[in-house]
Amino acid sequence: MRSLEHPEPEEMTLDAVLSALADPVRLTIVRQLADGHDDQACIAFELPVSKSTSTHHFRVLREAGVISQHYRGTAILNGLRSDALNQRFPGLLDAILAAR
Repeated sequence: MRSLEHPEPEEMTLDAVLSALADPVRLTIVRQLADGHDDQACIAFELPVSKSTSTHHFRVLREAGVISQHYRGTAILNGLRSDALNQRFPGLLDAILAAR
C-alpha cells in the first residue's frame, strides 16, 4: 500500500508551520478541515486554483505537519493534525483559527 511521509511532532518547526499557514489557499484548506470532519478527499475542497496547484498546497501542509494524508483506493484523504500541532505548539492552531 502506498503511504505518505509525515513529520513527527518533535520534527515540526514553527517556521514551517507558520509558512504553510501564511498562504490564503492553505489556510482555507485548514479551516475547512477544522470545520468539517477528517478524511476529506482533495476533490471535496473548492479552491480557486488548478488541480496541480492544489496538490502543491496539500503537500506543503503535509510536509509542515499541519495535515495528514493517506490513500483510500486512488483517493487521498486529508485530516487536520490538531493533536500533533497542540502537542508541539500549544494554542497555536486555536489562535490561528480564531483570527478569522
